[in-house]
Amino acid sequence: MDKTSIIGIFLGVFAIGVGMVMKGVPVSALINPAALLIIFIGTAASICIAFPMRTLKKLPAWFKIIFMEDKQTDIKELIHMFSDMADQTRKEGILMLEKQIGEMKDPFLVSGLQLAVDGQTPDFIRDVMMEKVDAMEKRHQEGSAVFTQAGTYAPTLGVLGAVVGLIAALGNMEDMEKLGHAISAAFIATLFGIFSGYVLWHPFANKLKRKSQHEVHIKEIIIEGIVSITNGDSPQIVKDKLGSYLSTKEKIAFEEEEAHA
Repeated sequence: MDKTSIIGIFLGVFAIGVGMVMKGVPVSALINPAALLIIFIGTAASICIAFPMRTLKKLPAWFKIIFMEDKQTDIKELIHMFSDMADQTRKEGILMLEKQIGEMKDPFLVSGLQLAVDGQTPDFIRDVMMEKVDAMEKRHQEGSAVFTQAGTYAPTLGVLGAVVGLIAALGNMEDMEKLGHAISAAFIATLFGIFSGYVLWHPFANKLKRKSQHEVHIKEIIIEGIVSITNGDSPQIVKDKLGSYLSTKEKIAFEEEEAHA
C-alpha cells in the first residue's frame, strides 16, 4: 500500500472538515446529493467523452499504481550485479550470461541480456531497449492525461453546480432564511469541484508521472549496464558509469561501502 496516497487524501478531507467547523459551517452541509451528482458523475461523463473505451479500461490498473507501493529496485544492487557480470564475461565470454538469464524475473533485463548473448552490437541494443522505454512512457502518459483532464473538468463543473443551485435559490426569494440556506448549498458543488480537482485528480496525475519517471530511470541504468557489458568494460568502469545515476549522497555512501568491502 502506498501510504503517501492514503495520508494525502486523509489530510485533505481532514483539512476541509476541520476548516469548515472552525468557520462555523456544519459538516452536514456536505451531504448534498445534487452536488455530488453534478461533480463526480459529471466528471465521469466528461472523461468518457474525452477518451476512448480502450483507454478507460485501464483505470483500475492506474488506481492500483497510485495506491499500491511499487517494488523499489535498489540501484546499488544493480551496480553490483552488472559489475559482477562484467567481471565474469571478461573471463568466460558473453555466452556465460545464458546461465543467468533463466534465473531472472525482470522481462526488460532478460530481453536486453538476450540481445547481448545473441551477438548484437551495443548501438543496436541501446536503440531497441530505448524504443521499449519510449513505448512504456507513452502508455504511462495515457494515465496521467486522464487524471489531468479530470482535474481540469471538475472545478468548472463546480461552477456549473453553483449556477444551477443559484437558479433554484433565486426561484424562491419569498423566504429569506430558505434563500440563505439554498445559496449556501449551491456553493457546495464548487467546493466538491475544487477539492476533487486539486486534491484528488491533479495529484493522482502527478503521482503517475513520478512513478513513471522512476521506472524510466531504472531502465536507463539497466540499458547502460548491458551496453557496458557488451563493450567489454571492466567492473570498475561499469561501477563508475552506473554510479553517475546515484545522487551525491547515495554515491558517497556507495563508495564508503565499497571501501569497507
